[in-house]
Amino acid sequence: MQSMGVIGAGQMGTGIAQTAAQAGMDVILSDISLDAAQKGKDRIAKGLDRLVAKEKMTTQSAADLLARITPVGDYAPMAAADIIIEAATEREEIKMKIFEQAGKVLGAGAILASNTSSLSITRMAQGSPDPARFVGMHFFNPVPVMQLVEVIPGLGTSKATTDATVALGERMGKQVVLAQDDPGFVVNRIFVPFINEAIFVLGNGTGNVVDIDKGVRLGLAHPMGPLELADFIGLDTLLEIMNVYLNTTGDSKYRPAPLLRKYVEAGWLGRKSGRGFYDYSGATPVPTR
Repeated sequence: MQSMGVIGAGQMGTGIAQTAAQAGMDVILSDISLDAAQKGKDRIAKGLDRLVAKEKMTTQSAADLLARITPVGDYAPMAAADIIIEAATEREEIKMKIFEQAGKVLGAGAILASNTSSLSITRMAQGSPDPARFVGMHFFNPVPVMQLVEVIPGLGTSKATTDATVALGERMGKQVVLAQDDPGFVVNRIFVPFINEAIFVLGNGTGNVVDIDKGVRLGLAHPMGPLELADFIGLDTLLEIMNVYLNTTGDSKYRPAPLLRKYVEAGWLGRKSGRGFYDYSGATPVPTR
């Protein structure tokens, strides 16, 4: 594969675009408007500037990487892409609309992929022009740093599509895990309920924010505490994922913590809103409970 279309210029989409461009691929980055896509590329440029300042990348390498990313305001330029990856918000109705539009420009031999972290690949494939060429390709945040990608074939995904997607992940410098098309796949099926349980512990008053995060960092050797990580991921995203698990499996063990629902209702979504389990309005995050 030599060219990639990325739909969604948010945190995940820009991370995928940067990593693909670093692997030598030409990337077409789209969003709801050309301005939004350009802002996504600008965020990539700022991140590369920091790497150059730390002497982790040369100025020429950063310039070459950016030159391989083209922001666009519609999907038409993606007709020549070998793969189109959707990296929109974790809402199935939004993704299905994207697949319908992207399917109209998808090349005859190209792959359509979703970066979903929890939704059914088999079901979403029905919104693509060819389920045999539809696959899940789940990256982890921040994409340029995290080494893992999950490849999830749906029921109708061909072996050729799966193999090509695995090869793409490896070309992008990732370690690849194959997962079955079950809610949450491998990693998030284990880890999101873990974060949800930490929120139960907080809501029950068993521990406060500082002690919960400290306990997990030191007791389980995690680089981040679960509440700190929840704020990083976005509490609305976590709630959506837990609702998917609960609605798909019917198992009450996946019920979202009441405090998680309350924070989302209040608009306290974590870092992106400036407040979650920590308050980010000052120079240093401050626990809110």
